[in-house]
Amino acid sequence: MRLSPSEQRAEPFPRLLPYLLLIGGGIGLVAAFVLAVEKIALLKNPAYVPSCSINPVLSCGSIMSTPQAELFGFPNPLLGVAGFAIVTTTGVALLAGAVLKRWFWAGLQIGVTAGVVFVHWLIYQSLYVIGALCPYCMVVWAVTIPIFLYVTLRNLARPFARNHVIVLTLWYLAVLALITIRFWTYWSSLV
Repeated sequence: MRLSPSEQRAEPFPRLLPYLLLIGGGIGLVAAFVLAVEKIALLKNPAYVPSCSINPVLSCGSIMSTPQAELFGFPNPLLGVAGFAIVTTTGVALLAGAVLKRWFWAGLQIGVTAGVVFVHWLIYQSLYVIGALCPYCMVVWAVTIPIFLYVTLRNLARPFARNHVIVLTLWYLAVLALITIRFWTYWSSLV
């Protein structure tokens, strides 16, 4: 069942959100899957160097060997594979014309909120505890933020939807600034 024009006006981003969930979820799913494969390879062979270990700062291997990489007793990328599969499927369903119940949106809100909180905990751990960045993890960070923002705007903050681009831009700039400041010594040594 398709939304009527008045329902579409009442819901912010009726065209953007399905594509964001499909594409962002798909990108996150691929990144989480690659991380899971890399983690399995590392578990099989401790001498394995993951493809995303590029230099001392961009180093998945050093992150994958920490307790933070298995917060719940299993590799974190498995959470991403499951979560992004749900997000991607939701995008497909919306594009197919599905009208999702309020309880589904509430559940998705809980999931994306848990995801964005977990991602920011991982950002903190990467920057200030581990001292390295994982490129695939950063892809997950990059897609989780807008997925959370737009699902939240759809569910809870419709009056604030007008400033969505500013909020998203400032959020990305804040994360980028933290990364730049934290690793400034390394980045400046490359110039």
